[in-house]
Amino acid sequence: MAIDDRKPPKAPAAPAISLEKVARSAPGLVSLYKTAAVSLAKHQVTGQRAAVYLVLDRSGSMRPFYRDGSVQHLAEQTLALAANLDDDAVVPVVFFSTEVDGVAEIGLDAYRDRINPLHESMGHLGRTNYHLAMQAVIDHYEASGAADPAFVVFQTDGSPTSKAAAEHVLCTAAKLPIFWQFVGFGDDEFRFLRRLDDLPVPGRRVVDNAGFFAAGKSPTTISDADLYDALLAEFPGWLSAARDAGVVRTT
Repeated sequence: MAIDDRKPPKAPAAPAISLEKVARSAPGLVSLYKTAAVSLAKHQVTGQRAAVYLVLDRSGSMRPFYRDGSVQHLAEQTLALAANLDDDAVVPVVFFSTEVDGVAEIGLDAYRDRINPLHESMGHLGRTNYHLAMQAVIDHYEASGAADPAFVVFQTDGSPTSKAAAEHVLCTAAKLPIFWQFVGFGDDEFRFLRRLDDLPVPGRRVVDNAGFFAAGKSPTTISDADLYDALLAEFPGWLSAARDAGVVRTT
């Protein structure tokens, strides 16, 4: 009898936080957690670990999106994704406008109705400077000593005041294990973000370390499944390229 020496396929790795723990600690996130898991499986990154960050725009034009709950909803979607990717399921949140307005955290035990009080405590709304917020993420990530790569959900509703500075930071950060997923709120054409997404490799950066999608004028009307598919569309390709380039270490 022939011996079948083929190795059995590996079972998918478990999510970072179990469904039971999410159900116990944050029952309101269970549906989002499950939907994120489906999208991770679809993109073949189930079991991947990553430190998840959320960056939120506080420029003056963002007022409607805080008022209607769009920003809070994105925070909950991001936290549920983090529960699949991040072993502590704690998401550092960087608020920015002209400068970095503040840094906070959301977690399974502290996320409900959390974003607007934080936002309102940070003073007046200013202009839009991506590069300072991006540097804050880089500094936090490097100080954390994290072994896993970082996945950054970076929300904005328009182009930055200093385009050159934002482009410089993104290109420089391509050498780091950090993936930037930009999310556009509103009806801006987002020409600059589309340009960032398409900056040449290797001409301008070591690997393509950014993705972008426009969530439109009513971000909460996008289904959770579509939101996660958009967030994760370019992440697997970056992981592969970053491993090949030695940016993300292989285990």
